[in-house]
Amino acid sequence: MLGKMFIFVLLSLKRDFFKPSSMDALIIKGTSETPNIIFDKEANKFEITGKSLPEDVKEFYNPVLRWLKTYADDPNPKTILKVKMEYFNTASSKMLLEVLELLDGMYLAGKNVEVEWHYMEDDEDMHDAGNDYSDMLELPFKMISYQHISN
Repeated sequence: MLGKMFIFVLLSLKRDFFKPSSMDALIIKGTSETPNIIFDKEANKFEITGKSLPEDVKEFYNPVLRWLKTYADDPNPKTILKVKMEYFNTASSKMLLEVLELLDGMYLAGKNVEVEWHYMEDDEDMHDAGNDYSDMLELPFKMISYQHISN
């Protein structure tokens, strides 16, 4: 009897103390040619900001896509991706579409996912890009304009 109780206690401890750790955050510090990326499940913070014209766009975005694929298996109750890009080249636009398609797949699977597309109020190109992505996907988009703040 004592042996069975000991095993029960060990199994209880294992279940409570050896739970899988949460996903590590993906944080990529932006440069003049690459965006700042914060994908942090624990903080529920998902952002892509800045400029995107990396020399090797696939090499840059592949870790982002891998992280999102893992996240999609067990997402937060609500996921909001904030995109605030100043500029991105054609190759980056294709990779951004892949990121958004992963989120769209989550949305179509019944997850609560949306995109906040931030654009400077006088930047028609960035506004149009957000609308184009929105038209291609089922994923809800919120278009949010902001004014340039000078120092």
